Amino acid sequence: MTPLVVAAVLAAAITHAGWNAIAHAIRDQLLSFTLISGGGALVGVALACFAPLPAAGAWPYLLVSAGLHVAYMLLLMRSFSLGDFGQTYPIARGTAPLVVTVLAAVFVGERPDGWATAGVAVASAGLVGLALWGIRGSGGRPHRPAILAALATGLAIAGYTTVDGVGVRASGTPAGYIAWLMTVQGITIPAYAYWRRRGGLAARLRPFVARGLLGAALSVGAYGLVLWAQTKAPLAPVAALRESSIIVGAAIGTLFFKERFGGPRIAAAGLMVLGIGLMLHAS
Repeated sequence: MTPLVVAAVLAAAITHAGWNAIAHAIRDQLLSFTLISGGGALVGVALACFAPLPAAGAWPYLLVSAGLHVAYMLLLMRSFSLGDFGQTYPIARGTAPLVVTVLAAVFVGERPDGWATAGVAVASAGLVGLALWGIRGSGGRPHRPAILAALATGLAIAGYTTVDGVGVRASGTPAGYIAWLMTVQGITIPAYAYWRRRGGLAARLRPFVARGLLGAALSVGAYGLVLWAQTKAPLAPVAALRESSIIVGAAIGTLFFKERFGGPRIAAAGLMVLGIGLMLHAS
């Protein structure tokens, strides 16, 4: 992982936390993700006009990834509706790197060394464990639906990260791959929203158009940077470094959503920094 790759992944982490915060701030999650997905599809169509077409061998991966991205969006909507942003976001993002490490070793043959493995484990286990501590339902017990939705979101992230890591390398054009991926996946949720709310969908979307399209632009930019990084470095360290967005997400939850930061989240941020340090030591 060169300094340029590290900078690209860190920029992706910041923009990713940003678009997730925009999505969470719009209370009607279907409207939120309709705008973000639809805006992403528009960006994808525009980019596809200028980018080369992905190679034939990349299309099966692209289509599988589009399905996983749609599942991820639906699960993310569910987790945002059940828990605080500063809690569900770390669980979802913290679950993914450890799973990606396993999947990359099994399906791509990328076996991390001891330092990288330790870094992924510290960052993922620490953040997931401490985030779980913070979610409470009635009676002070863990809020199980929010936990399960966030964990399922993390598994979907791991799935599309691994598939895209292979697909973008087979495509021969990261720009073309991201363009068609955004186009294919981006039309699904708006189509579903139109079916569900035919009559008043346009009127309901109108107050949120500017925020939704900003979220879409941040979403496309964030994942485009990650896909490019995956062509330059192994999947597991890229996936793990990308999850520094958890720190940004915790800060956003505190500053903008007035969620309590607290000792566990401070410890989680510290573990994330330690995990990143171990991964960068390996690279």
